[in-house]
Amino acid sequence: MISEGNYLVESPEEADLSIINTCVVIKHTQDRMISRIGNLSRDSKVRVIGCLPSVSGGELESERIEALKPRDFRSFYSGQLDDIEIREPSIFDGIPINQGCTGSCNYCISRVARGKLVSRPPGKIVNQVRMQLDRGIREVRITSLDTAAYGKDLGITLDVLLGDMLAIDEDFMIRVGMMEPKNAALIIDRLLDRLSDRRVFKFLHVPVQSGDDRILELMNREYNTGVFRDIVSKFRDRFPDSTLSTDIISGYHDEDDESFLNTMELIHETRPDIINITRFSPRPFTPDYDRIVPPSNSVKRWTREYSATHKSIIREKLLSIIGREEELMITEKGRSGTSVGRDHAYRPVVVPGNHDLYSRIKVEIVDQAGTYLIGKTL
Repeated sequence: MISEGNYLVESPEEADLSIINTCVVIKHTQDRMISRIGNLSRDSKVRVIGCLPSVSGGELESERIEALKPRDFRSFYSGQLDDIEIREPSIFDGIPINQGCTGSCNYCISRVARGKLVSRPPGKIVNQVRMQLDRGIREVRITSLDTAAYGKDLGITLDVLLGDMLAIDEDFMIRVGMMEPKNAALIIDRLLDRLSDRRVFKFLHVPVQSGDDRILELMNREYNTGVFRDIVSKFRDRFPDSTLSTDIISGYHDEDDESFLNTMELIHETRPDIINITRFSPRPFTPDYDRIVPPSNSVKRWTREYSATHKSIIREKLLSIIGREEELMITEKGRSGTSVGRDHAYRPVVVPGNHDLYSRIKVEIVDQAGTYLIGKTL
């Protein structure tokens, strides 16, 4: 929120206050965040939000650094704060719908930092959607650690929230954020009904983390690979031309070549369009903190093979789309006089020219470039 009398500046050196949103999922990311906070505090006061304040033990507090307390952050989700007026919509990357999660994964520090599930009242979320639309934003992203957990503390479900959002009679697109398999399985049929609306991207992000049931049990993920397969099957049956995103943890403790091969088999079977690969990073305050990780050379080999397999899969998929005509919503400016749009499956398409943000254009797909498509305006 940008209050009266304050305004955004181009660089931290010009700022009186810098706000940094933090993540502590892996140690490397946390170290980068702490370094960035230190650098920012040389030029301005810094307000730290996100996960880091919850697990830092007050180490961030100083005259120039203010760490937003977890209770202050969570009050936003429980509806204790008034609706935020969006004065500068370009700084918003998504609408948070719930805080915390319902899981108890043995490796995850985010559940420690974020706490138990707290869902925002649906009316608050719908009001924020209306505010974004009033400011000209036409790509609405709903986000959380687990969007499928939304409303379990309120007695409602994600599909109900989407219905409330889609009741807004305006032209916009919704992208639904990450959802955990155990909760997605409970609502998948009703969720797919909502995704059938033309204003919802045919995009599903469900992190499986491992293709080996033994490893999933060690992680305490509370589902097996069969649950993931069932979600993917239902999604693909309903929307054959769609985007599936998933996450893989490489090098979890007690992982071996057999569990690696099982994960590779799952990748070949389900053929995700996006795979986010993260090397296991033991985090403090979690049951896995003292676990011994597999040998580094094995983890590097597994990670390389995951990446190479995914690269082959996505190349084949993108090549199959060349020659199609697609309608895009322009979502961002590209490099060197280009624009980037998203098709109905949320695939990025680069097109020449400076097109108006959120305008809709028709293109022919003429090429691909590894992770995105290239289009020619019709």
